[in-house]
Amino acid sequence: MDGFNTHHRPAGRSNRISRTRLARQLAGAAGPVLAFAALSGATARAGGQEPHSNPDGPPVLLSDVVRTALERNRDVLDGEYQLAVAGEQVSEAWSEVYPNVDLSTSFTRNVAPQVSFLPAQIFDPNASEGDFIPVQFGADNIWNLSVNAEQTLFDPRIFVGVGAATRFEGLQREAVRGRTQQVVTRVRLAFYDVLLGQEEVRLTENSLRRVRESLRETTAMREAGMTSDYEVLRLEVELANLEPNLRRARNRREAARRTLAVEMALDPDAKLNLAGELARIDLEHYAANSEANRDILAFVGVPGSNGEALRRSVAEDAGDRSDIRQLAITEGLRRTELRIEQVDYLPKVFAFGTYGLAAQQNGPPDFFGTNAQRGSSKQVGLRVTFPIFSGFSRDARIDQRHAALRQAETQTRFATDRAVAELRNLMADVVEARERAVGQRLAVAQAQRGYEIASAQYREGLGSQLELTDAEVALRQSEFNYAQAVYDYLATRARLDEAAGRVPLVDVDPAVGDVGTGS
Repeated sequence: MDGFNTHHRPAGRSNRISRTRLARQLAGAAGPVLAFAALSGATARAGGQEPHSNPDGPPVLLSDVVRTALERNRDVLDGEYQLAVAGEQVSEAWSEVYPNVDLSTSFTRNVAPQVSFLPAQIFDPNASEGDFIPVQFGADNIWNLSVNAEQTLFDPRIFVGVGAATRFEGLQREAVRGRTQQVVTRVRLAFYDVLLGQEEVRLTENSLRRVRESLRETTAMREAGMTSDYEVLRLEVELANLEPNLRRARNRREAARRTLAVEMALDPDAKLNLAGELARIDLEHYAANSEANRDILAFVGVPGSNGEALRRSVAEDAGDRSDIRQLAITEGLRRTELRIEQVDYLPKVFAFGTYGLAAQQNGPPDFFGTNAQRGSSKQVGLRVTFPIFSGFSRDARIDQRHAALRQAETQTRFATDRAVAELRNLMADVVEARERAVGQRLAVAQAQRGYEIASAQYREGLGSQLELTDAEVALRQSEFNYAQAVYDYLATRARLDEAAGRVPLVDVDPAVGDVGTGS
């Protein structure tokens, strides 16, 4: 008999990302994560060794787990590497504004200099017509050196291109923020999954303990002739059904732990010791919770715990969402790309200068010879190019950019409408889960009281074993339902933070004490 309705919700980043940390990561200097190491004994990866957590160490708080993931998660690091590439692309675009200077030099050794034949009458008017004299062109050693400089004076495509590269860097920066937000949300959901798995294991173990105690008592009563074999058999069947449930619950808990370990860039088999108990979280009175549970409740980005407070905080404004910001930046990038194609109709003006040095010399090589053997040249000037006709290719490219811009604008409007609807749905889900958890907390107290009454009556011979079993199942189900309701509340809050673009440790600090009437 499976007494649980155990559906786990699947586990689903601001300009607070430090360039110093990015530079350190790019340089490969990944130091240990002190907060996590101090609490769980995890060791930063060094020399190719995988870090391992300490299952016997102090429980690790949610805030420390998220900080560790932000330092180590490979998705975050990949985004920051892409941002670094975009920054260098901006530098590359600016390089087109500066002058280009090239130096080239060469040395040629004529092993057999080239010979040409000229009419002999050039040198001797008395020579016979048709006679030729061999003349050597070029010396044994030839040196050439040239310095060429060119400066763009007017090229609008270059300057607009610099703006495009800057916008692209901003897009990558926002993408890093978005990926960091996603990582924090996934870590929060995975953390809650582990806690829910732990509650399922704990409640199943409690049920096994209660059923075993009832089985011992019922067996003794049967031997005393106070009950039938059927009562013993019924408890044995329930015990046989609970034992595989416990194995499944442990497997689900370990699967959630492995998911969390991967997000933290730890060994998937790391035995994480997480702090917090869903069944003991009091959503109405923040101060009544343990330190670990207060850390969980405080880890929210959107303040407010009831519907009105959430509506005031979010105000149906999706402007903080990373995906909306990225689409808005993409719109600007598309406009810049359109401008690049439009300015291609304008002329380009360049200034250039050239200095050349040449020398020829016979005999053994003497670097550029003497003054009599060297010659130099200097040129400066302006070059203007006017685009006249290119087979309508520019018109086609402009039309393409217009279409891409309209597409980006449509995507932004659609995403904004969808984001507003998502925010409304999540706010409603948060309120519903919280109210359900408050009501389920009362049901747990009532089921506990019912089990105590049924157990006392059964021991006194006033109640049946069936009543006791039903009371035990009701208690177990109500306890898990409360843990599930708290899980749904916390998981929905995590999704709401990401949907509103206010993720803790990325956009805002955790809102300490912002839950319940006792906050």
